[in-house]
Amino acid sequence: MDGLDEITLTGLRVFGRHGVFDFERERGQHFVIDVVLKLRTTEAARTDDVRDTVHYGEVADTIVAIVAGEPVNLIETLAERIAVAVLADRRLASVRVTVHKPSAPIEAEFSDVSVTIERAAIDFPRSTP
Repeated sequence: MDGLDEITLTGLRVFGRHGVFDFERERGQHFVIDVVLKLRTTEAARTDDVRDTVHYGEVADTIVAIVAGEPVNLIETLAERIAVAVLADRRLASVRVTVHKPSAPIEAEFSDVSVTIERAAIDFPRSTP
């Protein structure tokens, strides 16, 4: 066991204009984001104070700003931007980000397309909480 706990935010639905095709950027579509934050939560459990943990509401706000913001071609790029932004919090050891694109322009019937990445904090510059 690595001694780390997880905070999971699942199914964050955000309208964005990402995609390779012009019509995807013009019309836009909803993206669904899942994140798993790896950190130690023992201090927060001891103090019962949100300042001693990563505030998932603030994480959600960060993700919404990125997805609703500047368009990118690939959901891989979108996932990377989310991971880098979330990992700015020095309390995190790592993050796993899944970007779902349920309305991807695919001719065949499908239920979802997604990309999942995992990034460790040691690979990115960090700020204070």
